[in-house]
Amino acid sequence: MGFSDFLNKAKDLADQHDEQVDQALDRAGEMAKERFAGHDAQIDSVVERAQQYTGAGDTTAAAADPAAEVPAGPPADVPAESGEVPPR
Repeated sequence: MGFSDFLNKAKDLADQHDEQVDQALDRAGEMAKERFAGHDAQIDSVVERAQQYTGAGDTTAAAADPAAEVPAGPPADVPAESGEVPPR
């Protein structure tokens, strides 16, 4: 059994047991928050992203709006730098 076989088997198990994986990631996140106080937002972000990559996605929270993750362009009222065309 090569490494790629092991990796495929691990992915299959994570897909089959998505809820348990998500719960374990939540517990790991809570432990990380205790260890690295003051970095709660970063830890939550990492846990959420990890949960999105397992199984059918995060089973422990409401589905996130994918449009909320897409950054918007610059505000329309921001003046352009000299020599640049202002944004429309």
